[in-house]
Amino acid sequence: MQEQVIFFTIVMAFLITVLLSPIFIPFLRKLKFGQSIREEGPQSHLKKSGTPTMGGLMILFSIIITAITIRTKIAEPTVKTYLLILVTFGFGLLGFLDDFIKVVMKRNLGLTSRQKLLGQIIISVIFYLIYKRSGFTTEIKIPFSHSTFDLGWFFVIFITFWLVGFSNAVNLTDGLDGLLSGTAAIAFGAYGVLAWNQGQFEIAIFSVAVVGAVLGFLVFNAHPAKVFMGDTGSLALGGALAAIAILTKLEILLIIIGGVFVIETLSVILQVISFKTTGKRIFRMSPLHHHYELIGWSEWRVVVTFWSVGLLLAILGIYIEVWM
Repeated sequence: MQEQVIFFTIVMAFLITVLLSPIFIPFLRKLKFGQSIREEGPQSHLKKSGTPTMGGLMILFSIIITAITIRTKIAEPTVKTYLLILVTFGFGLLGFLDDFIKVVMKRNLGLTSRQKLLGQIIISVIFYLIYKRSGFTTEIKIPFSHSTFDLGWFFVIFITFWLVGFSNAVNLTDGLDGLLSGTAAIAFGAYGVLAWNQGQFEIAIFSVAVVGAVLGFLVFNAHPAKVFMGDTGSLALGGALAAIAILTKLEILLIIIGGVFVIETLSVILQVISFKTTGKRIFRMSPLHHHYELIGWSEWRVVVTFWSVGLLLAILGIYIEVWM
């Protein structure tokens, strides 16, 4: 029975996105919600200018409708579902504001870094307050062992760092056609398996709803992309992934399962440190996926390679948790 529910959840989320896209994409194009391409980026990306963005709205709609509908059919949603929706919608709304300023108000940088960070912190603190009032533990699990460590009051700082950090890490990964859609589907699929293994069926439903939604989006986002998800989608996905890791008490394991996002972020950090301290760049361009483009890899080759790395890391993460 549960296997059928999981299958139906993925199919429902997939179909909602696929059926909504042919209606929504022309609507975005009509409103002239086209992506502006940074001039300092790879020159091959300039031809993508004008491609409709803010497609993350379709992903958000599909995830929330599917997760609530499926969960309600089985039992009354608990605070865990509402916490996941809070983070997904909250970070998605923040991303929408960022996209709206870029696209409609023609300010290419969108929200300032301080505005975005403040919004992320507020959402994270609200998440923590509800989490704590619901009686959830402030312990984190130590990978490769059965040990836990209670962070106590420091847990609010940890949660904030995890939600903000991974929402931005996932956002940095959204730079090539289909790159984030594929890597996100893999990471959420892995956490769906782990949530199922823990008996947390409610979280498993939400996780696979995300998988179905992003795979449906990938139909239109694969190279050459007909639509981009924008910060609306990427910030929401990053926040949701971190929230799932927190609720399954597999926070540290996200470093492995979300390893592609971590590597992309580290490439940016190392590039900035190197340039400011030595005046030299480690990579031709960061995030890392742009480096491989500039050394001659095709966009599709970069994307498939990153998908493959993400899949191997997801399998490793499941292996560590389930069999070690």
